[in-house]
Amino acid sequence: MVFNKLIQNIPDLKDEPAVALETTVLTHGMPYPQNVECALACEEEIRKAGAKPYTIGIIDGQIKIGLTKEEIEKLGKTTDAIKVSRKDLPYCLEKGLTGSTTVAATMILASLAHIDFFATGGIGGVHRGYSETLDASADLDEFTKTEVNVICAGPKAILDVPKTIEYLETKGIPVYGYKCSSLPLFYTATSKYPLDLKDLDEDAIAKMIYIQKKLNLHMGSLIVNKIPEEYSLNENYIEQEIDIALEMMKKDNIHGKEVTPYLLSKMLELTHGKSLESNIALIKNNARVAGLIAASYKRIKD
Repeated sequence: MVFNKLIQNIPDLKDEPAVALETTVLTHGMPYPQNVECALACEEEIRKAGAKPYTIGIIDGQIKIGLTKEEIEKLGKTTDAIKVSRKDLPYCLEKGLTGSTTVAATMILASLAHIDFFATGGIGGVHRGYSETLDASADLDEFTKTEVNVICAGPKAILDVPKTIEYLETKGIPVYGYKCSSLPLFYTATSKYPLDLKDLDEDAIAKMIYIQKKLNLHMGSLIVNKIPEEYSLNENYIEQEIDIALEMMKKDNIHGKEVTPYLLSKMLELTHGKSLESNIALIKNNARVAGLIAASYKRIKD
């Protein structure tokens, strides 16, 4: 009965070309007001691409699939929203808290509403120094548990990219390259890591995801979409700044779920705002592509 109350407002969107959006970017990824402006712009990009946006969050212990403009504004201004991943969902709901959803949590809640596609900036993955910390994001395992397809600009550049790629390969998660032949690295459009499933358009990706469903593979897929060229930052420059940010993180003794927001914040400082400009551009671009794929998938199903 308690759970039924929690999910009573969750819509069934299996017949809509729907795209989910996460809310961690609102509370931990960007400063106000850029966070709210970016969230609303992403919704508009999805609409223009022929799909419907549903920003996901938790407000006072209630799951919200499709935040209102007012709720997005409120969440963007809050300073006490908890960052909710898979393990945090029951706690946040039972305590009646307000929380922003990570990639993993957004995938879970999107699945409850039968949303097949989800646009974000970049996924979490295996962190640098994994052999010492064993720090890997719950985002990666979620692909093996939840049938939601994530469109992003690749793994966050602050991660150990080779280990993240290997993890996805080991788990059998397909990585589709939307009009790209190498793995985008969040702030940079290209990399030295070639893609096997490359140079695909929205129709090809939608068809493969449809087949994936029909084969009952019971998993999500990762769709990587490069940042627009005019916002792409030099890979060597970004690596230098990341190294500095990592040293600062060690000095400040940052661990666990605080690692990613800390590093993104330091990157904003170190790049004098360039990383934020790039972040906004790539998230909006991912939302647009997610809308195109969702619309194509709807046509295929019909």
